[in-house]
Amino acid sequence: MTILISLTGCGNDDNADLKQYISEVKAIPKGTIKPIPDIKEIEPYLFNPKGLRDPFKPLLQVEQSDDGNTSSPGNGIKPDFNRRKEELEAFPLEVLKMVGTVAMKKNLWALIKADDGTIHRVQAGNYLGKNHGRILHINADKIELMEIVPDKPGQWREQQTSLALTE
Repeated sequence: MTILISLTGCGNDDNADLKQYISEVKAIPKGTIKPIPDIKEIEPYLFNPKGLRDPFKPLLQVEQSDDGNTSSPGNGIKPDFNRRKEELEAFPLEVLKMVGTVAMKKNLWALIKADDGTIHRVQAGNYLGKNHGRILHINADKIELMEIVPDKPGQWREQQTSLALTE
């Protein structure tokens, strides 16, 4: 027994609404494409490693004398590792903000806000930042400090920096 099924399309035009929609979409004006931005010429940077240490060689150890003191060859500048660290030395200088000053008994104190939200009062002679930064002078708009940073293996150098009033 064989069954034959035949499908045929209808002769009437049921797609009139679809054809109308397509013609409406084609009638919408085309948008414009933004031009390609100009390419900025970047000047290449030439790295000159002359005078810098080789990063693949181990650091020289700081020499230790018989009396237990550490000595730094070279210019003699070195941080005092035996000094008790102050609270603001736990924060990098980049996250500390000077938010004001307070004058008390002829002394100008600076107000420092740490990234944990606490505000600390400091004066000249206090330390802050991770690079052994000692406050030299406090002005109404900035704090001047001297940091002791590593220079060459076993050697240190002083670097003056400042922390400006931000709020």
